[in-house]
Parts: sequence; C-alpha cells; structure tokens
Amino acid sequence: MTFSHLNRRTHLYLAMALLPWFLMYGVSSLFFSHGQFFDDRDKATGLPLWNPRFDRTYAIQVPDTGDLRAVGARIMKDNELTGSFGVYRQSPDQLNVYIYTSLRSTQVKYYIREQRLVAEDRRFRFDHFLTGLHARGGFEQADFLNKLWGVLVDVVCLGFLLWIATGLYMWWKLTPARLWGWVALLGGFCSFAVFLWRL
Repeated sequence: MTFSHLNRRTHLYLAMALLPWFLMYGVSSLFFSHGQFFDDRDKATGLPLWNPRFDRTYAIQVPDTGDLRAVGARIMKDNELTGSFGVYRQSPDQLNVYIYTSLRSTQVKYYIREQRLVAEDRRFRFDHFLTGLHARGGFEQADFLNKLWGVLVDVVCLGFLLWIATGLYMWWKLTPARLWGWVALLGGFCSFAVFLWRL
C-alpha cells in the first residue's frame, strides 16, 4: 500500500467516523445563528421557557471569594437535584446554579440575604438541545461520562485536523486541478480574514 493510498483511506474513513460530529456541530451552528426565531415563536404563542419547580426557605454559607462549586454541589444534594452543573454569582446577594443534562436544564437561584431558594425547569426545545451539545466540553465535571465526553471532543478535534491534512495532501497530488484548489483555499482564508478585521 502506498502512502497516497493510505492517505485516501484515512480521509475516507475519518469522514465516515466523524460524520455524526460534523452533523451535530454544523446543524447546531445554524441554531446558534437563528435562536431569536425560536424565542420570538415562544413569545407569539405565549409559551413560558421556564416553569417553576420550587420556592423554599434554605440556608447555606456562601463565601465571598473562592471556588463556589462545593456550594453548588451541596445545594444540589440537599435538594435532590442531579446533573452536570455550573455555579456563578449573579450579584453580591444572589448565587445561581445551572444544572443540565442533554435533555433538560434547571436553574436554581439562591437569594443569600433572604435565605430563599428558587428552582425553575427549562422547557425542552430542540434548538437548545443541539446548542447545548455543541457547547458542551471540558473536564470540570466529576463524573466519568462527562470526562469521557471531553476526551471524545479532543479526539474529534484532532480528527478534524487530520481530515483537513489528508484532504490537502490529496489536492496537492492532483496536479492538473491544483489551480482551482488555490482559488478555493485563498478565497476561504481571505473571506475569513476580512470578517476578522471588520468585526
């Protein structure tokens, strides 16, 4: 088997293996760009995006500085909430815990001075499902499956780069058609550079 043959096979099978990821990132990018359409549709139909889950008295010590993940984890445990989560301070008197899985999301607001905890569940929307998959990654979550997802995202990114490299090599070997490849390559880079410069 020659290197060119191996390169073509690698390019072909990478495309097939990466197809679900290409579809997910490609389709979800459309929903990122047109999310306002779905928000406007909800407003027109009067459907609320968030539905109340509970509103209760609750007390927990929140440090002024430092990592808040331990506080978020304790709030979730005390209130029987599960999923991946992120914690951020909305204001000096409010702490938010955003809990999510692939199919559902819950937003918990802790009002520190009032010692009050409010939770709302977000209604499932397909655009949120796809954009959530697109944005998901990293290794901050403790459980195995989330860390495995982060590893797979890294592998997929490396696969994209290898797919590009094998495609460029195949183009370079097509001597009679190399001119149109230069047109496509330079056109892509120029358009990208113009938008970076102007935006």
